[in-house]
Amino acid sequence: MKKPALKYCGIRSLQDLQLAADSQADYLGFIFAESKRKVSPQDVKKWLSQVRVEKRVAGVFVNESIESMSRIADDLNLDVIQLHGDEEPADADALRMLTDCEIWKALHHHENTTQEIARFKDNVGGFVIDSSVKGARGGTGVAFSWDCVPEYQQAAIGKRCFIAGGVNPDTITDLLKYEPAGIDLASGIEKNGQKEQNLMRLLEERMNQYVSISE
Repeated sequence: MKKPALKYCGIRSLQDLQLAADSQADYLGFIFAESKRKVSPQDVKKWLSQVRVEKRVAGVFVNESIESMSRIADDLNLDVIQLHGDEEPADADALRMLTDCEIWKALHHHENTTQEIARFKDNVGGFVIDSSVKGARGGTGVAFSWDCVPEYQQAAIGKRCFIAGGVNPDTITDLLKYEPAGIDLASGIEKNGQKEQNLMRLLEERMNQYVSISE
């Protein structure tokens, strides 16, 4: 199988960024919305000036104005804008016109997810499929039924498709059985609310081992 793209999200300190920048992740994510992992654009700009980051950087937004997202993306030189709220396809189109960012739409796992993928597919460059947990937009560490992953991958074919929710070193091989194109996680590599180097390394080792055996 092809090695999935890896995104470490919810970076909320300079130390988190330093650890993630040295990891095997392909994308690093900062959350600019109400969350226990919320960070300010000002802090992120300062951290990025202090750490050499050779990975693509994503900003996560929830129902933010187009103008604000565009301004933050430009100021931080973001590579990806991830829409995690009630945004519409037209919002993704507007952001594509205003920024150089790839636009991703986060969707929750439910009976209409494949239809939602189809609704956004012409307007975005990628999707993040996360668990549906009442009162939470994401970052819950709760997994959904991963046997749906192939269906979502097929619906999103031609676009990036990341699977989120409940991924950690103990569950990574269970998810890899379904050959996801991308994996997005935050709490699964955290200890006491901070990114933890040993958890990152363990997850990456198990992913690399599984991929090499499956080739």
